[in-house]
Amino acid sequence: MASLQLRRESSMDQQESPRSPEAKLGMKVEDLWGVQEPKLSPNEKLNACFESIPVSAFPLAPQGIEIKSDASLAEAVQILAQNKILSAPVVDVNAPEDATWIDRYIGIVEFAGIAIWILQQVRDISGTFRWAPFLALQKSNSFLTMLLLLSKYKMKSVPVVDLGDGKINNIITQSAVIHMLAECTGFHWFESWGTKKLSEIGLPTMSPKEIIKVHEDQPVLQAFKLMRKNRIGGVPVVESGGKKAIGNISLRDVQFLLTAPEIYRDYRSITAKNFLIAVKNYLEKHDKRSPMLSGTVTCKRDKTIKELIQTLDSEKIHRMYVVDDEGNLEGVITLRDIISRLVHEPHGYFGDFFDGVLPLPENCRV
Repeated sequence: MASLQLRRESSMDQQESPRSPEAKLGMKVEDLWGVQEPKLSPNEKLNACFESIPVSAFPLAPQGIEIKSDASLAEAVQILAQNKILSAPVVDVNAPEDATWIDRYIGIVEFAGIAIWILQQVRDISGTFRWAPFLALQKSNSFLTMLLLLSKYKMKSVPVVDLGDGKINNIITQSAVIHMLAECTGFHWFESWGTKKLSEIGLPTMSPKEIIKVHEDQPVLQAFKLMRKNRIGGVPVVESGGKKAIGNISLRDVQFLLTAPEIYRDYRSITAKNFLIAVKNYLEKHDKRSPMLSGTVTCKRDKTIKELIQTLDSEKIHRMYVVDDEGNLEGVITLRDIISRLVHEPHGYFGDFFDGVLPLPENCRV
């Protein structure tokens, strides 16, 4: 009875204050949380709540950024960089107005593919596609489906299509989900999970020896090669002969190899450390609000998941490095790691869901 009263008072407080679209969504979860079977575990309750909410309830992205199929790679990089996004759908300029979404879009271009272009000198922009046609959700699919795709199935973004007009209605990213969670502070369902310490929920998932990293004196291209080989979004740069991180290089940073002349001239030989210095100097001239200027953000194992989410959201970063008392690296926590601790995949949940995403390229992640 006391917990029920607490939940009601919390919901009332949330309703009385100005709410963001993300918090209003959190309120829907709160209402569903209160009617779940008492015998269910907190994780099972969350699964049931998210399965009951359609993905169409997720707040729309500020604007739908699309890249035309006749765009050059340089133009694609500029569009992604200017809009501070990791990927965008590519629309076929020859598609008729009444085309279905499968015929309208020919793939997704993302920084991961652009990194491959730089490493292999692929000439055609189609070589940067994640897949074609790409996997997308319908507006009626559940929130749980979306969260599982962003976590267990390693998708960094999930397009949501409107079958009626044959266009993408929304693109939900890992960052957008983390922002939603940050806006849900105070709700009973979030606090029951978010107040746990990282070590209590098994984060970080790796040991210090398993951290994929690049040393400061190695070529920066080695960082992108490691990201491509291990299908990860970023690596820490560690001091030579030590275990402390001096910075972070992510897939998004591949843009500087193409847009910053002082970096592009030496991109095959510039070291990871000098790359970080050059990027910092470039941003101080062109984008002083960039999160990259705030330095490496770290935390310790005794942080709560709520504190971690709030920091990731406020700093607009995609990973947090866990360190010991001496500042030595102990692990990495990504946005995907956090979402994967929020929900789990029921047995046989997807069934033949992926059968409609053909043809898929060999070694596709999904």
